[in-house]
Amino acid sequence: MLVVQKYGGSSLATVDHLKTVAEKIMKDRARGLNLVIVTSAMGKTTDELLKLAYAVHPEPEKRELDCLLSTGEMVSAALLALKLLERGVKARALTGAQAGMLTDDRHSEATPLALHAERLKTLLADGVIPVITGFQGMTIGGEITTLGRGGSDTSAAYLAYALGAARVEIYTDVEAIYDKDPRRTPEAVKYSELSYEQALELAENGAKVLHPAAIRWAMRGRVPLLVAHYASRAPYSEGTWVTDVPANIAAMRTTTMVESNMLSKEINS
Repeated sequence: MLVVQKYGGSSLATVDHLKTVAEKIMKDRARGLNLVIVTSAMGKTTDELLKLAYAVHPEPEKRELDCLLSTGEMVSAALLALKLLERGVKARALTGAQAGMLTDDRHSEATPLALHAERLKTLLADGVIPVITGFQGMTIGGEITTLGRGGSDTSAAYLAYALGAARVEIYTDVEAIYDKDPRRTPEAVKYSELSYEQALELAENGAKVLHPAAIRWAMRGRVPLLVAHYASRAPYSEGTWVTDVPANIAAMRTTTMVESNMLSKEINS
């Protein structure tokens, strides 16, 4: 079963966080999942790079900004791949361009156009986990582009759509989708399941857990989407499922919980 997992910047912010993520990936791999990993930049890296750019030039060119900002995800992808390799897991860090992600030429707000997936399919067939930089791609002319804020979500959802993945899992520092930011609003309401349309409405009205473009790609491919905390021991029951109809959500939740229970029995036996 092919699953795309995206890890947000907060889940990759430190070496200890990287270890936690690597351990989760290893456990999911042991369950028989065929994984494609997408990373955001570590912590506040993107903000720090932006500050550097504006310290150098008051109105930086978007093309040069894309070249600069894309380096943040390269760092996190390379470090996560190194941690997996250190644990004996075959992994390969790839930029969006190396992964075959082609976009239009709108710097800082590019849209994916096509995925040349031959390299990814070869790696997967060889048992290698691709660790791909989110948020970025390349034009037909070879220019680096970025997809805008929240673009790593879009990268993950588009890859899941283009590869025909069984689902896409978005891991962040909150355990699910809420109607408000639970870190600032204690009374925020948690959603255990949403339709694509409901999730899109929330995203377009300010909910920052998911990028609207990511939801649209998942909807287009009818790819179930999970939002959960990166360190959760029960993400499939604690997170939020986004799909086309509630029946599909219930079926997906049951299937993934069965997978987790089977793994627990194998480990404890």
